[in-house]
Amino acid sequence: MSHYYSEEPNVPLKTKTIEVCLRGQCFRFITASGVFSFGKLDRGTELLIENMVLDRDWRVLDLGCGYGAIGIVASRFVDYVVMTDVNKRAVSIARKNLKINGVRNAEVRWGSLYEPVRGEKFDTIITNPPVHAGKEVLREIVINAPLHLNDGGLLQLVIKTKQGAKYIKALMDDHFSEVRELAKGSGYRVYAGIA
Repeated sequence: MSHYYSEEPNVPLKTKTIEVCLRGQCFRFITASGVFSFGKLDRGTELLIENMVLDRDWRVLDLGCGYGAIGIVASRFVDYVVMTDVNKRAVSIARKNLKINGVRNAEVRWGSLYEPVRGEKFDTIITNPPVHAGKEVLREIVINAPLHLNDGGLLQLVIKTKQGAKYIKALMDDHFSEVRELAKGSGYRVYAGIA
């Protein structure tokens, strides 16, 4: 079985379009096989989107964007969004979703974790991290986030309560000046770490 955290998913391409309303606005997304959460918006991502902290003049990084739900919703509320993913199919689908939703203040870049944004800083990094890719990947996301955040910037992420929440919270406590729980529900927790 192919994992969505790979450059080239080896499952045949199937797509399914979904319509969702989030933060008072409605969106259409193409979802694809071999890309996280095919055919639906997963509950963790929805909880993160509904509770993420955004500010009008912010520059946002949607890390591991998948088909683009987080970054596209954020784009309606912030100045600019950079979306990245290691999965080439995800990057292609996310670019189509930018067009479908008429988004002009966002771009999608291909590459692993922070490689596509080397040397850049953001006001917030938002991610539903690829838990199944292993603890090393989660660790890299958390410990390298401060290098890509402006002073006082936020790392915002969602994690399953029973699948790594304690580990992530401890990592964030070690690398951020303050960590807040923004929301919990449906077996997930949303954390924000302040750089």
